[in-house]
Amino acid sequence: MPKPVHSADAPKAIGAYSQAMIHGDLLYLSGQIPIHPGTGELVQGDFAAQMQQVLDNLQAVCVAAGTDLRRAVKLQVYLSDMSNFATVNTLMEKFFTPPYPARAALQVAALPRGAAVEIDGIVALAEAGHVAD
Repeated sequence: MPKPVHSADAPKAIGAYSQAMIHGDLLYLSGQIPIHPGTGELVQGDFAAQMQQVLDNLQAVCVAAGTDLRRAVKLQVYLSDMSNFATVNTLMEKFFTPPYPARAALQVAALPRGAAVEIDGIVALAEAGHVAD
């Protein structure tokens, strides 16, 4: 049976979904947008600041599940403007080390709350069958 994951260090879900679900040895992350978990507001600033907040939010959910975002198997990046693609690559290279996770990047018409970026993904658990309480 899948197990939901919740982190107080990531924004609350803004819809009818869980921040993540564990099934087997994998963590399935719901999409995160650049909402600051403390304020519940969209991070202001340039695209890099928004992208960093998304990575921080995803990492917080991973930690709550007993793993690390650097164990990502697959990420999907949704961009409201594909001109930010180079910045995505730069920040991903700073956050991840080779081998990088599999990834797709798509331009979409709009994202919740007017965000510039949203990322979801699949992450391997730190240890098979281990889930942090």
